[in-house]
Amino acid sequence: MMNTQNLHELRVSYPLLRVVYKFFEIERKTRYYGTDVPLFPSEIHMINKIKQNEGIHVTGLANILNVTKGAVSQIIMKLEKKGLIQKEKDSNNQSRLVLKLTAKGETAYHNHEKFHKKIEVMVNEIVKDASKEEVKFFKDVLITLEERLELFKKEVEQ
Repeated sequence: MMNTQNLHELRVSYPLLRVVYKFFEIERKTRYYGTDVPLFPSEIHMINKIKQNEGIHVTGLANILNVTKGAVSQIIMKLEKKGLIQKEKDSNNQSRLVLKLTAKGETAYHNHEKFHKKIEVMVNEIVKDASKEEVKFFKDVLITLEERLELFKKEVEQ
């Protein structure tokens, strides 16, 4: 077991922060995802949620994304203008519209999935020679770090 001094000398947090910033830089870039229109991160993530929750409506999306209905409506309008989604009457509730991907929206969704698959392949390539226990330890560290960062975020926002 390592003592605090040895951990301090290794400065694990610095490379971790560089990795986080690099992921953020990659993730936040506007891309076309195989379509003829640029998609902002908020737009492609909304496309993902619509695909994963077929037939969802604006209120449902707002709840899932933990944002306002107004924020969802603004992005929905942009996605509709770009030809990525369409609104249809809900067969169960005629006063409500449900959201569906168009063929172009499906293309964007599948290319975004490929994008994330490339990252998964890269990570798997890096840890391929590690033991199952080492990979589990690494994953546990990441999960614990995520949980603690969520608590830290709440703490600093007060």
